[in-house]
Amino acid sequence: MSSRLGEVVLLEDVLNEARYRMLQNMQEAKTSKELTDPELTAEQIGISALIIQDFKGPLISDYKFEWQKVLQAQGDTGVFLQYTHARLRSLLRMHGGGNHAHFDTSHLQDNRSIPILQHLLRYDEVLLQSALDMQPRHLVNFLMTLSHLVSSAHRELPVKGSPAEVAQARLRLFSCTCSVLANGMKILGITPVDKM
Repeated sequence: MSSRLGEVVLLEDVLNEARYRMLQNMQEAKTSKELTDPELTAEQIGISALIIQDFKGPLISDYKFEWQKVLQAQGDTGVFLQYTHARLRSLLRMHGGGNHAHFDTSHLQDNRSIPILQHLLRYDEVLLQSALDMQPRHLVNFLMTLSHLVSSAHRELPVKGSPAEVAQARLRLFSCTCSVLANGMKILGITPVDKM
C-alpha cells in the first residue's frame, strides 16, 4: 500500500465496511435474534472481527486480509467469539443468571467440564504472558480455545431437563466462562454483545 499512489485505505472506511457486511450477514442468518439496535450490534461484531484478526498473530507480522475469513461465524474469528458469548448470555438469562453461591462441584467432573475448568485456571497466567510480551495474541488464543471448549460443552451438557443440582453446577460453569470471555474481550478493546 502506498500513499503516494493513492492506495491508502482509511480505518473509517474499513470500520464502515465491517458494519455493513456484518449487518448483511445478520439479516441473512436464520438464527439472528430480534435486536433493539441491529446497526450497533453489527458494528460491535464487525469491530471485534477486525480486532481478533489483527491480534491473532504477532503484532509485527503481515497477513493477507480477506473479508470472508474475517467475518466467518466459525473458526477462530471475532464473530465466533461474540456468538459464543451471546449464546452463554442467552442461556443464563433463560435460567436466572447462574450466580448461585453454593453448588456441588462433583457434578463438574465429566469429560467436557474438566477441560474448561483447567483452561480457566490459566487465565491469569495468559494475562501476565500477554502483558510481559506485549502480545495480545496469547489472550486471543486463550479466548478462542475457551470458546471452542464451551461451545462443545454447551451442546453436550444440557441445563434444561437436568437434575437441579447438576443444572446449578453447569450454570455456574457457564456463568464463569461467560464472565472470563467478556472480561478478556474488554481487555482487547471489544464490547461483548448479549444478543446477535
